[in-house]
Amino acid sequence: MELNEYLIYGILPLLAVSLSFVLYRLVKGPSVPDRIISLDLMINGGIGIIVVYSIINEQPAFLDIAMVLALIAFLGTISFSYYLKQKNLDKDD
Repeated sequence: MELNEYLIYGILPLLAVSLSFVLYRLVKGPSVPDRIISLDLMINGGIGIIVVYSIINEQPAFLDIAMVLALIAFLGTISFSYYLKQKNLDKDD
């Protein structure tokens, strides 16, 4: 088997299954931090799909898009965490 066949028949289905589990956690998450982490994980799964698509179609420009998306997701997660921390500090006062 070639690399493209591994990516198409192995990696993409695994990413799809994992994203379905993460979507379930996003919808049913018992708390806001669970939902934030599942949203971040969903974005990371989407980045994985973009990277696989880039490798299959030999389009390195998509890797730049995935890198920018990863940076935005990281900053979003950090800002949500900071917001929740400040919210808990205000609640304690």
